[in-house]
Amino acid sequence: MDAVAFVVPGTHPCLAGHFPDDPLVPGVVIVDHVIAALEARHGPLGALQLPQVKFVQPLRPDEAAQIEIESLPRDTGRRWRARVSRAGVLLASVEIVAGGAP
Repeated sequence: MDAVAFVVPGTHPCLAGHFPDDPLVPGVVIVDHVIAALEARHGPLGALQLPQVKFVQPLRPDEAAQIEIESLPRDTGRRWRARVSRAGVLLASVEIVAGGAP
C-alpha cells in the first residue's frame, strides 16, 4: 500500500487537554488515522483487535505524518502491520487483526 499522509491540526479538540503547554497528538488519534487508512482501502472491517501497539516518538500538532500498511499472513483472519513515521523517523507501529483472534 502506498503511504497515506495526514496532519492533526492544532485546532483538533483532543489537544486542549493533551497537554495545554506542550501539545502531543494522543495515541488513540494516531491509531484512528491508521484504521481510517486501512478501511479506505479495504472497506469497513467491523470489530478489530490491536494485539500490538508501540509509540516510539511523539507526534506534535500540525506535523505531517505518513502511514504505511503491510499485509501479514492470514492464519487467523485479516492481519496488517502499520508504521507511522514523520520524515522517515518511526513514530508508532500498530498491528491490526480483523475477523480473528491475535
